[in-house]
Amino acid sequence: MARWLFKEEPETYSFADLQRDGQTTWTGVSNALAQKHLRAVKKGDLVFFYATGKIKAVVGVAEVIGDPSPDPTDDSGKCVAVTVKPIRALAKPVTLATVKADPAFASWELVKQARLSVMPVPDALWERVEALAQG
Repeated sequence: MARWLFKEEPETYSFADLQRDGQTTWTGVSNALAQKHLRAVKKGDLVFFYATGKIKAVVGVAEVIGDPSPDPTDDSGKCVAVTVKPIRALAKPVTLATVKADPAFASWELVKQARLSVMPVPDALWERVEALAQG
């Protein structure tokens, strides 16, 4: 099982929307590196839901419930999408400022390539975010 971080503007689709809907298909990823990561996602993988915009924080955990399939919003047919379901909201959101202040995260793509919308989360960093979310 791999672990990932997916970013979304909460004004477009929030973690609360995901909880309400019960699942969603993650579409519209066009960046080449983000698409490469999305192609590597597998059913059963876990995902941190990261709210961008004004919030800039990891706010929840989701699970991938289907392997990548063609993105129905991509007319070129080159992009993939995955379906996720909510697992739980984090007890305390982990802000980008908190991540940037912690040397453990210095080489993570969230810090180095801040605009990337899909990225892997190494096990040690997943555990660190979970610990920070507990306070």
